[in-house]
Amino acid sequence: MTPKRSTLSSYLDRFAPPEGFLLLMLSVFVGACTGLASVFFVKLIFAIQDFSYGTISGLLPFLGKWIYLIAPILGGLLVGPLILMAHEAKGHGVPEVMQALILRGGRIRARVAAAKIMASALCIGTGGSAGREGPIIQVGAALGSSVGQVLRLSDERIRNLVACGAAAGIAATFNAPMAGVAFAIEVLMCGLQMRAFGNVVIAAVSAVVVSRAIIGDRFAFQVPAYSLNSPGEIILYLILGLMAALVGIMFMKMLDFSENIFDDWKFPQLFKPAVGSLLLGLLGVAYMNLPDLTFPAGSAAHGSGVVMPIPHMYGAGFPFIQAAIQNHAALWILFILILLKPLATSLTLGSGNSGGVFAPSLFTGAVLGGAMGHLFNHWFPSIANNPGAYALVGMAALFSATARAPLTAMLIVFEMSNDYAMILPLMVAGVTASYFSQWLHPESIYTMKLAKRGVRFVEGRDMDIMQAVKVSEVMRSKPVTVHKDASISEVMALFQETNILGFPVLADDDKLCGIITLQDMHRAQSQPNFSSKNLRVADLAVEDPITVYPDEPIWVAIQKMSPRDLARLPVISRDGSGRLSGIISRSDILRAYDVGIVRKQRGQIVEHQVELRKQKENGYVEFVLQQEDTCNNAMVRDLSLPDTINMVSIKRGGQILIPRGQTVLKEGDVITVYGRIKDINDIKGFLNACQLPAQKP
Repeated sequence: MTPKRSTLSSYLDRFAPPEGFLLLMLSVFVGACTGLASVFFVKLIFAIQDFSYGTISGLLPFLGKWIYLIAPILGGLLVGPLILMAHEAKGHGVPEVMQALILRGGRIRARVAAAKIMASALCIGTGGSAGREGPIIQVGAALGSSVGQVLRLSDERIRNLVACGAAAGIAATFNAPMAGVAFAIEVLMCGLQMRAFGNVVIAAVSAVVVSRAIIGDRFAFQVPAYSLNSPGEIILYLILGLMAALVGIMFMKMLDFSENIFDDWKFPQLFKPAVGSLLLGLLGVAYMNLPDLTFPAGSAAHGSGVVMPIPHMYGAGFPFIQAAIQNHAALWILFILILLKPLATSLTLGSGNSGGVFAPSLFTGAVLGGAMGHLFNHWFPSIANNPGAYALVGMAALFSATARAPLTAMLIVFEMSNDYAMILPLMVAGVTASYFSQWLHPESIYTMKLAKRGVRFVEGRDMDIMQAVKVSEVMRSKPVTVHKDASISEVMALFQETNILGFPVLADDDKLCGIITLQDMHRAQSQPNFSSKNLRVADLAVEDPITVYPDEPIWVAIQKMSPRDLARLPVISRDGSGRLSGIISRSDILRAYDVGIVRKQRGQIVEHQVELRKQKENGYVEFVLQQEDTCNNAMVRDLSLPDTINMVSIKRGGQILIPRGQTVLKEGDVITVYGRIKDINDIKGFLNACQLPAQKP
């Protein structure tokens, strides 16, 4: 069953333009389209905001401050159905792009772009505490991916176009092309080669050109001429970086806690965004009842002749960031918002609403920096006389702490403010925040969601594979062991009997107390005056051997074994008892790589397979036979297949076998069946709980 090729794809196959030229033109196209999408997205947000707070307040003046509760709830009710239509539109978007790059070769469904724009615009426009950068990154990535899929490009080329779209999204939103390119490299870790890097640059420039042509060349913030007053002030910026790391970790933990609460809550997903918006609205109403609040220019909605101020923590919060940078914000408000902005964002995104965490990170950093700038100015007036400068640096520091992207943070502040005078404070605070945050909290705000799904995002595709497999999945859980009081002759006999080169040594309570290898025995026997008469295993065993835990990824075992040239590692329980859980050897690590490859192939196709099942009644489906499957080592004739299912072939060790009644199924077989997809899904005895890793078109 051969899929139809698009007209454009057929044309390109026929005339075969140079690949470099084709990708360059596609980069321009993706960048320009993302620039248009960014402009539309921003204007849509402002239109919804003016309608939600200006027009509705003008038509229903009796609502008063309760509009700050009603508008977010209405937005949440509208977002719910959009999330059900495209679940990738939920949350802040960047983790979904990263997962597509790892598991699906950069393939993202086209509908995600439309759903993300509408859901995020409704959320942010009605007051949701979220940024517009994450959504436009996902929209640009989806555009790039869709172009690559239509033209049937390779995974590598599609990933490049995804990076082009993501960089273009950042570039167009912030008018910051260099920061867009840095984000694609530093956060998405696209591993770009020089030619691919050039494509990303072109896409970012194209997006900015389109954006500037429509809304003009503007900077996100107007920044006074700040500079470093004294070399000693660097110490204060270093302290700001440390504080940004702590606040950034607080932000990430709050968001993670909120996501866990809402994900575990047995409540219809359709209405969860509205519940989060309800809690946000209550927070907003309480905030607007605080005394002596001031609102900077641009922080109000206009509609039906009504000017309605917006709570500072609602939306992206750029007007208040501007006020903090220009030192126009009161100290007590800055301190309150250090807590309220992360809380508002956690309620918004944790409940399933749509938006980004980029702007909330900048906002939280600005209020933190502004607050600390005021304190430093009070304590050290001769050194720190510009609190607004600390707000500017705080933006970069806190984003570095949450995203682990100090280069992107520095560039985006440079380009948004058009001020390069603060490069030293930005470097010190940004790098300090990034390293200190990573030391305390290994996952970034983008990767912690992937980590919960078992997806590890690090540079190097092979290490990605080895991070996704745990030690417990490939270790030998019942290894041959010896007691510490066993005689040397008993151990030598065991070496000869089993042909195993090393044994864990256990104490009376089955606690691991060492490891003994054949090499240890030979080394001892080569010593003068060696006598095994009174020696026990404990006398020759290596005490306190290096160990791993069952729940650690395989790459941890690799990192411990490789530098020391170890052939095996004992696996002990994490409960602190020291009991042996198993042992892992080099051959187990090779098997782990195979498991990781199969798992990666599953991930690359599973989403596409689900979509095909919705569209097609019949089709070919491939199953990978796993060790735990009930039909492992069974004959084909013993399988209870329905009449609507036919087994077509078995791929084993590079050979294609035609299945017959007496054919025995073995672990690792790739079995192709054809039939009604619905029936394939209903087969309970066939491959038991094995997931479906691949499907032929």
